[in-house]
Amino acid sequence: MGFRLAESEAGGAEQQVLIFETGPGGPGAQVRVAVRPDLPPERLGRGGVHHVAFRVPDFEQHEAWIGRLARAGLHNSGIIDRFYFKSIYFREPNGILFELATDGPGFVADEDAESLGERLALPPFLEPQRARIEANLKPL
Repeated sequence: MGFRLAESEAGGAEQQVLIFETGPGGPGAQVRVAVRPDLPPERLGRGGVHHVAFRVPDFEQHEAWIGRLARAGLHNSGIIDRFYFKSIYFREPNGILFELATDGPGFVADEDAESLGERLALPPFLEPQRARIEANLKPL
């Protein structure tokens, strides 16, 4: 995915932590991978990771990922419009779901930045389910 190995740390008995960076590196541009060959393969369930999302800054780079994934032999979802952003999904060899999401159009696509978070905003494709979604929310 274009990350480079920046550091390797010993993490204990049978663990090693690899730190990969992208761009200039630093916060928000690092992925830490704990290498644990003593554990079984990934299995979805309570307490597990559903997916890992990565940012793609523009639509051109996002579209280019379709070809990169195909050349790497990784099946992908194609581009899915999530209204606030566009996503591509694929699974890494151990089965964990990765998402490549665009920055835009952003969460101000349907409300002003000053009022973000004051009400439940839903993308148009979920509006028909608003009553059911709101009924299942717990107050903060």
